[in-house]
Amino acid sequence: MCVTFLSLFSFKDVSTDGLDIPHLDKFVHFTFYFVFVVLGSLSYVEYKDVKKDFKKAVMLFCFIAIGYGMIIEVLQYVATTTRSGDVYDFLANSFGAFCGFIAVKTYYFRRVAQK
Repeated sequence: MCVTFLSLFSFKDVSTDGLDIPHLDKFVHFTFYFVFVVLGSLSYVEYKDVKKDFKKAVMLFCFIAIGYGMIIEVLQYVATTTRSGDVYDFLANSFGAFCGFIAVKTYYFRRVAQK
């Protein structure tokens, strides 16, 4: 819900003077979707106590995040006048989700191997 609000809200009145980092918005997109997949996957695993289908659960969260990112970019293009959809934002979202998938999968399988 927070990501949806932040993605569709206009920040044109917010001053960013002194904060001149090239492509900062792409890093923010990457981070949002990385965290989305990591927290979603780990919370699902803890809630459902999934052992056999863990990879499927993480893949599901990855695909949900990518689909959600696509919907948000389309909504920015179609439903707002102050925001615009961007293919590069979608790619940053997708890359963040994919890296989140890799991170969770790596963490989980290392944890399982240590037991």
